[in-house]
Amino acid sequence: MKTDKDLIIIGAGPGGMAAAQYGARANLKVLVIEELAPGGQALNISDLENYPGIPEPVSGFEFSQNMEKQAETFGAEFLTASATKLTKNGDIFTVTTSNGEFTSLAVIMSTGAKPRLLGVKGEKEYSGRGVSYCATCDGPFFKDKKILVVGGGDAACDEASFLSNLSSKITIIHRKDRFRAQKSLADRVMKNKKIKVKFNTVLKEIKGDFKVGSVILENTLTGKVKEEKVDAVFIFIGSLPQTSLIPDEKTDEGGFVITNQRMETETPGLFVVGDLRATPFRQVIVAAGEGAIATHCATQHIDDIKGMRYV
Repeated sequence: MKTDKDLIIIGAGPGGMAAAQYGARANLKVLVIEELAPGGQALNISDLENYPGIPEPVSGFEFSQNMEKQAETFGAEFLTASATKLTKNGDIFTVTTSNGEFTSLAVIMSTGAKPRLLGVKGEKEYSGRGVSYCATCDGPFFKDKKILVVGGGDAACDEASFLSNLSSKITIIHRKDRFRAQKSLADRVMKNKKIKVKFNTVLKEIKGDFKVGSVILENTLTGKVKEEKVDAVFIFIGSLPQTSLIPDEKTDEGGFVITNQRMETETPGLFVVGDLRATPFRQVIVAAGEGAIATHCATQHIDDIKGMRYV
């Protein structure tokens, strides 16, 4: 049966690009569809310091560029387009994009997740005018300014540390009495003299005149409400998985897609990797490993269809 490609990968985060490399090395015809730039949320990492084999920190941008180049060297093809629909007829998948339709025998979803909104008054109104979800993107606009960081996970602590290189007036708030971030990241924040930590504190409202000017904070233990002047609010409270192309696949309570250890969904030939997948640990190395596993198993699936499975 003839298809445009053997394997289509939707989304070029670390998981998608690792999958592309392994697929191309296995002599599959691989197409990676990405609507923005290869790298996904890894592009927001200022210093990637915990990826094995890279002793000196590199920017997420440089790391992503290298992953893309490596996949292309092995023969993977990249297409800048938005995937709008995914269907399956028999063994053949059809991916509809803003740049045409493409068919394949297997699909790996690596569409990732987008920042979760806090949902407080003023958040949407001041988005792009002091409210941000990416420190490396927007932090330089607020050099030496008063910055509020909201969140208690890895991303919040990592981004607060990055912002402290730009300003000595950083405050991070978390609704609980301790961070849920990895200990090394949390300790780094706690020891940073440029960062003021406020636990048991929530953001109730963002105020300003055209741009962010102040915030309303509430102490969850005392109920005390206080207004503080800030120039920017950076929000890192988790992510929303991008499942619009596969709305019928099984998910966990957070909306992340459930797979088996082979990265397979309940749809034969459809695999999910990276931040889109239900996993206890979301890291670049985890996504890359999942991409390798998914492609290995997708190759077996394709060989089965072609009657070429090695036994």
